[in-house]
Amino acid sequence: MLLLPKRSRFGLDLFDDVFKDPFFTDVDRNLSMLTDIKEENDNYIIDINLPGYAKEDIKAELRNGYLNVSATKDEKKDEKDEKGNYIRRERFTGSCRRSYYVGPDVKEEDIKASYKDGILNLTIPKKETAAIAEEKKYIAIE
Repeated sequence: MLLLPKRSRFGLDLFDDVFKDPFFTDVDRNLSMLTDIKEENDNYIIDINLPGYAKEDIKAELRNGYLNVSATKDEKKDEKDEKGNYIRRERFTGSCRRSYYVGPDVKEEDIKASYKDGILNLTIPKKETAAIAEEKKYIAIE
């Protein structure tokens, strides 16, 4: 027995009408890794919003001068409603990934990372990149 009819007398889906309000509009999935980058004297501080993720779900990898941050949230870890069916699911499950260029001189052991209250905090030291003297190469004209 349905306590609340899914369709109204006018043929409209009650649940869809409520969620079409601008307040409930879908947000782009890329916004799940909102980032602030702050420059200090000797470091860059990167704060990444990752609410709802466990520390074990977050990976940070340094490769070819890029710091790659990824987070994965599996549906099986989510709460299950064993007594009924979902009418609408808006909580994010899946993965997100973002890359930050830190330069070729930054090493893995130089980066400090912590995760607290849904915010991943990364401290990356500033590294001076040695200026490469550009060598002039002349082309012989025949």
